[in-house]
Amino acid sequence: MSDPERTVNILLAEDDQIDQKAFLRALDKLRIKNPVTIARDGLEAWEILKGLNGRPPLERPNLLVLDINMPRMNGLELLERIREDAELHDSIVFMLTTSNDEEDKIEAFHLNVAGYMLKSAIGQSFVKAVELVDNYWRVVEFPDETSGRAPARPVRTAAVASADSRGML
Repeated sequence: MSDPERTVNILLAEDDQIDQKAFLRALDKLRIKNPVTIARDGLEAWEILKGLNGRPPLERPNLLVLDINMPRMNGLELLERIREDAELHDSIVFMLTTSNDEEDKIEAFHLNVAGYMLKSAIGQSFVKAVELVDNYWRVVEFPDETSGRAPARPVRTAAVASADSRGML
């Protein structure tokens, strides 16, 4: 199982503020206390992941939740960039989108998404989607990051969950 000492940093790339808030409410409802970074589009998400424009890169391990329909760079374009990048290619990525287009699904799975979730199928609450992401991270085995790559970064003490919460992913 995943190392409990490593904090999973969540990046949500979503341009709709209502959907951003719904995602954050779902995390809160499930008492998941992981650090969440929000990007308003794919280009901003890329800058966060790579540490561009004077900011440090998002600490790994990370879990990405991407919308497809975003301005400047959509979620599929971002996912393609991630898969082509030597440092990020193995990132765990979920698509959470309104797009029920079969071509979008095929492209997303071709780019190795962990899951493709429709916002309309989830309804007004993102709890089911967030619970799926939470369960995925808890049960999937990941290789150690000692195979010539940088080791996982230390857990941020400010992200420690309270004793009555489910904790972090």
